[in-house]
Amino acid sequence: MNDSGKTILIVDDSKVSRMVIKAHVLAAHPDWKVMEAGTGEEAIGLVEKSVPDYCTMDINMPGMLGTDAAARILQSHPAVRIAIFSANIQETVQSRAHQLGAVFVAKPVTEKSIGQALQHFKGDA
Repeated sequence: MNDSGKTILIVDDSKVSRMVIKAHVLAAHPDWKVMEAGTGEEAIGLVEKSVPDYCTMDINMPGMLGTDAAARILQSHPAVRIAIFSANIQETVQSRAHQLGAVFVAKPVTEKSIGQALQHFKGDA
């Protein structure tokens, strides 16, 4: 599978989290293009302009929940592979992610958790 030139959208209200995810993603895939959004609304707006291959989505952000933003993105663009990052590991949150066809990744954002997301992106596409 040719992984070069993919685009990933990193959605998190924490600039630090976005920086950490971006650093790990680019370390593994230096040729990927990175887009960033701080809210679900912003993410939806970006996707309307340029559809990413992959997306990491935080759940708890100001305004719209990440799971709702992910659902909206997938409605219009079902091919986008999404990893939902959250410190909230309740069953309901995890099952919501799975319903969306996303992978659930527990925070904190670490090399290991980002690795889980990257595995999902490479998955069965």
